[in-house]
Amino acid sequence: MQLFGSSGIRGVANEEVTPTLCLRIGLAVGTLVDGQAAVGRDTRATGEMLADATASGLASAGSDVDRLGALPTPALQSYAEREGVPAVMITASHNPPQYNGIKLVGSDGVEFGVDRLEQVEELLDDGTFEHARWDGTGNTRQVTSARREYVEEVVAAIDRERIAAADLTVALDPGHGAGSLTSPGLFRKLGCEVHTVNAQRDGSFPGRDPEPVPEHLTDLGRLVRATDADVGIAHDGDADRAIFFDEYGNYIEGDATLAVLADATLDDGDSTVSAVTVSQRLVDVASEAGATLELTPVGSTRIISRVRELHDDGVSVPIAGEGNGGVLFPDHRLARDGAYTAARFLELLADRSASAVVEAVGGYHNVRTTVGYESDADRATLLAAAAAYADESEGELNDTDGYRLDFGDAWLLVRESGTEPVVRIYTEAGSEARAHELADGIGDRLDRALDG
Repeated sequence: MQLFGSSGIRGVANEEVTPTLCLRIGLAVGTLVDGQAAVGRDTRATGEMLADATASGLASAGSDVDRLGALPTPALQSYAEREGVPAVMITASHNPPQYNGIKLVGSDGVEFGVDRLEQVEELLDDGTFEHARWDGTGNTRQVTSARREYVEEVVAAIDRERIAAADLTVALDPGHGAGSLTSPGLFRKLGCEVHTVNAQRDGSFPGRDPEPVPEHLTDLGRLVRATDADVGIAHDGDADRAIFFDEYGNYIEGDATLAVLADATLDDGDSTVSAVTVSQRLVDVASEAGATLELTPVGSTRIISRVRELHDDGVSVPIAGEGNGGVLFPDHRLARDGAYTAARFLELLADRSASAVVEAVGGYHNVRTTVGYESDADRATLLAAAAAYADESEGELNDTDGYRLDFGDAWLLVRESGTEPVVRIYTEAGSEARAHELADGIGDRLDRALDG
């Protein structure tokens, strides 16, 4: 796939992701589907403009269009499955405010798989779109119930009595994104006392950048401590991810969250799916449960495609995901859902503190960093340097997506981002010093390559 990356299309709005592109994608999707589709968006300033263009393309191809307004991606997916219609989500997820993007969702509420996305790209390449006669163009209607129905669905799928009996206090940072429209009320419906920061919908994201990483979440850590909260919860821009802080206001690694949720979910004979960024935490949990762990390239599209394949073969996959807060519970829906993930985590807090919950998967330290580039030549230079480093290394190589090197006591991964002009570096080790040593070593090697 050339256009759709690891998690949809991303780019600077009105430069790379333009109304013209959205119009063409609307035409392509309208050509492939039969009669009806939905369009939603997150809270980004350019979202309505791009959603308008997408809806126009769909209607031009003859599809009736349900306009859902601003809502989380999982709320759009819930609507798509409930109504049996495909949908287009205008979102750049965790990317900075100037970005926007596009995700395509099937009538089952699941993101388009690789095969379906390739069909869309083929139509975009050859331009053989359906164009309805003037009297066959689609009608548009505004749908205002999708957010409410999504909240009701999540609450009904969770052990509300267990959470309410725990009398939990939640500190919430939806980062001005789509989660600000649903998560405060959702957690209150689960019986929690909720305190918020950055919870006003704002497409310029004035309080923090949309990516829920530690350096962007200092306000949430302070809020946890100030309110004596039991847990802190943060979302990305479209609220399909959840990141947590413990009761002391300390950031919890997303890999640790995935591992403890998997520990509570996996049984003997199950499988779980993650990306090559997988932490040893999940490796340990799967092994202890008697479950099989399968690795894919990074990105929800690849993970979802593999889970579908396993389901087709009759394999149970009750949980999957990545350590960035994007967790899937396929028995609920084969989709990342930040609020549902957070609610499942709240169930674990009924008899233990957040710090105690994740203590069992402790003992590992992670470093995440990036090296940016400005041209295709720089990109090629960085990837060549990474390949040379891997070739010279004594680590065991996995090249499923980039270069993952396992050293026994630690691992590192170097891979090109599918959504931004950066090369990402990941390391994990039993000591913080070792994790930084690996990250600094490969980072210096890439920097020297760029400097010539």
